[in-house]
Amino acid sequence: MTLSNFFSKNLFHPLWDLKDHSVRLQTLKALEGTQWMGRAELMRVQFARAQEIIRYAYENCAYYRASFDSAGVRPEDIRTGADIRRIPILTKKEIRENAGGLVSGRYRKEDLVSAKTGGSTGKSLTLYFDADCQEMRNAAAIRSDRWANWELGDKKAALWGNPPLADTLKKVLRNALVDRVIYLDTLNLNRKSMSDFVDIYKRYKPTVIFGHSHSLYIFAGFLRDNRISDLKPKGIISTSMMLMPHEREVIEEVFGCAVTNRYGCEEVGLISCECERHNGMHLNIDHLLVEFIKDDGAPAGEQEEGAIVVTDLINRGMPLIRYRIEDVGVYTERSCECGRGLPLMERVAGRVADFLLKKDGSMVAGVSLVERTLTAIKGLEQMQIVQDTVESITIKLVRGADFSEESALELSDEFRRVFGDIEIRIEYVDSIPQERSGKYRFSICRVPGV
Repeated sequence: MTLSNFFSKNLFHPLWDLKDHSVRLQTLKALEGTQWMGRAELMRVQFARAQEIIRYAYENCAYYRASFDSAGVRPEDIRTGADIRRIPILTKKEIRENAGGLVSGRYRKEDLVSAKTGGSTGKSLTLYFDADCQEMRNAAAIRSDRWANWELGDKKAALWGNPPLADTLKKVLRNALVDRVIYLDTLNLNRKSMSDFVDIYKRYKPTVIFGHSHSLYIFAGFLRDNRISDLKPKGIISTSMMLMPHEREVIEEVFGCAVTNRYGCEEVGLISCECERHNGMHLNIDHLLVEFIKDDGAPAGEQEEGAIVVTDLINRGMPLIRYRIEDVGVYTERSCECGRGLPLMERVAGRVADFLLKKDGSMVAGVSLVERTLTAIKGLEQMQIVQDTVESITIKLVRGADFSEESALELSDEFRRVFGDIEIRIEYVDSIPQERSGKYRFSICRVPGV
């Protein structure tokens, strides 16, 4: 451990948490212990927390009182895991239409942390979290980062779209002393940006690289093609998109270390992550109850694909009970040789995104572009980007209630800012269908050779 890492871990992290009245580090300490509990005990604790949040939601959220009453179920009826299936599924559409009724009556919206996300399906969603929930989620992410050979206080490199800007003294200090991250913006992946990032990386010497799986793959390909072989992190953390086997193979070969595949979403945080054994993804049942269900609502069997439905056990600002994420996963009863009691998910079977191409050969991560436009421009409910040539892009757009001509102009201007002087066509549609596989693709690149 370097001296700077030591001071970041043992001095600046605790001091910053103390300043913010944060529960992050004390939650991390608890999570470091609970991961080694037996599965039966972990699931007993998980179900008790599920009963508690279900009772809390019924008592404090107008939406859940109405939903439970309509289904003829009350919190005291939930005595077993099977009883939870009596609670109606919560969808993204219902969240958008009932945001006020989902927020706990114990909080004012202005006192909660808010976030707007495009998510993996390209639909905008406004969410609210209590402060402790945010810090507890951060702790769970730190625990999984440690499985990838990262330690609290270590430096990180991140391949991410819309990276946060250190535009205040407080943010500059936090990144220098606590977060310690350098970014390569995936909205602008080209030879120069990647070459510049290599120079920054060599000076900064991060311990791990974190990023979108396909962004990591593109960056690894750039290093391989340019015979750059001296970037050797201790770990790679892949997230946000499906990690394809051929991508994992290239990334691990170029960087000389294993890829840790991680899965989560803005709505509920970390859902699952590989440990150092890389033999399945441990489910974060400390904070979530995760179900895998078939089309008829019955539980999917082991090794059978099922829609992922989650109950957030820690967000009391805006509880999410039996929320369908719109991803598909495969559950397993296998135990991991690592000895952790956290159950495993074999893999995520959904979530696919294409990169888009600029005229100069640079690539743009569709996940980042959709996320940015949906969250920044009013009136965009859902969108899909289709690129047939480097000179033209079609945006299939489902309009929201507050859509206006100004929204369309802002959307076109944003795309031209990213892609330059190309033809932008906006096609207004009532809905955007999923693929035959059940997956939703929010960006599709049909440019030959890509």
